[in-house]
Amino acid sequence: MPVTEACNITLAVTGASGSIYAAEMLRALAADARVAHINFIASENSLRVFAEELQLSGRNGLVEKLLGAPCTKLRQHADSDIGASIASGSYPTGAMIVLPCSMGTLAAIANGLASNLIHRAADVTLKERRPLILCVRETPFNRIHLRNMQLAAEAGATIFPTIPTLYNLPQSTTEMAQQFVHRVLAHIGMPQPGAYQWQPDTD
Repeated sequence: MPVTEACNITLAVTGASGSIYAAEMLRALAADARVAHINFIASENSLRVFAEELQLSGRNGLVEKLLGAPCTKLRQHADSDIGASIASGSYPTGAMIVLPCSMGTLAAIANGLASNLIHRAADVTLKERRPLILCVRETPFNRIHLRNMQLAAEAGATIFPTIPTLYNLPQSTTEMAQQFVHRVLAHIGMPQPGAYQWQPDTD
C-alpha cells in the first residue's frame, strides 16, 4: 500500500558486508518527503564494516559522512539504549529495515532474544504487526540460517536478501545498491523516482 502520510522509519545496520546498501538507503530516506523521522541504529560490528568498505571510521559524525551534510529528521540511537523510543510499541513506526542483516542479528530476532536496541526494536515491530524487512547477507546458507529465516518469516518478517538486479544493466556498484534500495522501499509502499521497472517485449 502506498505511503501517503509522513511516517517514521527505523533503519538498523549490522555487521554483515554490504555497507553501501545501508548508505544508499539512508540517502533515499533522507531525501523522501514522506519520511518524517529516521531512527538510525548502527551496531558496533557495523562500524568496522563501514571503516573497511567505505573508509568511514567512528560513530561520531557517521551520518554526516554518509549523507555529506546534517539531516534534521534523523536521530541516531546507540545499540545499547534499550530505553529509546523505538523500543516501545506505543511509538509509531511505519516500518523497520535491517540492512544489511547479519546472521547473528537474524538469529536473535527469530528467537526473540531482545538483548540490544536493534533486537528489541525488531521484536516490537513484529508484535505490533508492522513491516519488518530483514535484508540478510550471507552465502551459502547453512541449515541454521534457513531455519532462522523461516522462524522470522513465520513471525511476520519479510526476508529480503541483498541480491542486486542485473537485468537493468547497472553501470556501477552504487547503481546496483540504489536499485536494490528502491525495491525495498517499494515493498513497504514507498516507490522511488528513478526505480527501474521491467518492460517485457510486446508483440
